[in-house]
Amino acid sequence: MNIQEYFGRISYNKPHKDADLQTLTAIFQHHIQTIPFENLSMHCGEAIELDLQSTYNKIVRKKRGGWCLEINHLLFWALQELGYDVCILGANSYEPAQKGYPAEINHILLKVVIKGDSYIVDAGFGGAYQMWQPLMLISGKDQPQVPGIFRFMEDNGTWYFEKVKRKHYIPEPGDTDFPDTPELGNIRKIYRFTLEPRHIDDFQELNAFLQVSPDNLLRKKSICTLQTTNGLLALVGWTLTEVKYNYMEDMDLVNITTLTDEEVEKTLKDKFNIVLEKKLVP
Repeated sequence: MNIQEYFGRISYNKPHKDADLQTLTAIFQHHIQTIPFENLSMHCGEAIELDLQSTYNKIVRKKRGGWCLEINHLLFWALQELGYDVCILGANSYEPAQKGYPAEINHILLKVVIKGDSYIVDAGFGGAYQMWQPLMLISGKDQPQVPGIFRFMEDNGTWYFEKVKRKHYIPEPGDTDFPDTPELGNIRKIYRFTLEPRHIDDFQELNAFLQVSPDNLLRKKSICTLQTTNGLLALVGWTLTEVKYNYMEDMDLVNITTLTDEEVEKTLKDKFNIVLEKKLVP
């Protein structure tokens, strides 16, 4: 594994002498704009192995994406290589349908400490709740970014991560299968977490479970999302959603297209730069 090869994969060619916030932000933005959040392996008969070399080969050499366990694990390795003080944390993602957080940890994120300040870095949430810059770990402070306003709320050692949503303008509303349809109210809970450091091996069971459990969203739907310079692309099943952030004041432009099987493969190649080795069953 080679940090220069990783930089080539994320099209990053700036100097990186210092493990500072500016460099972290730049690397992070390149990472989320070139490495898709995707679970396509599950939908084309490939097993997802949670070890660094497998993840590196898949994302860096085969130019694939991955889900949170893979994407953030790779980013963890890269930041360590660059001398950052970084550790892995575990989170419980909010489930809107259940209106609550599951008991089991089901998400991985990173905490980076720079000059005594802690930042949360998470490249693996995908979709409309993906942060675009590292967020300072501070309770109750609004942190505006292009996708919207993010904030953390701390209560007795548990941290809650949420986003203030914008309205969506959909030129041709129809049947949408977009996973981020706004529910009532404009605060969207994302996940909760504690600052207990974790090891990647703590997630092996989760990695295995998510690949076989029929109930979870990742098994039910093939998902591929990528952040762009002004919004995001999301391919869920046969539905391609293109979002342009803040297209008008406090309004995101959302375009939704339903694709054929042939178009799915072409769209993955053209828009996400993904070429699968096996046949995808959306």
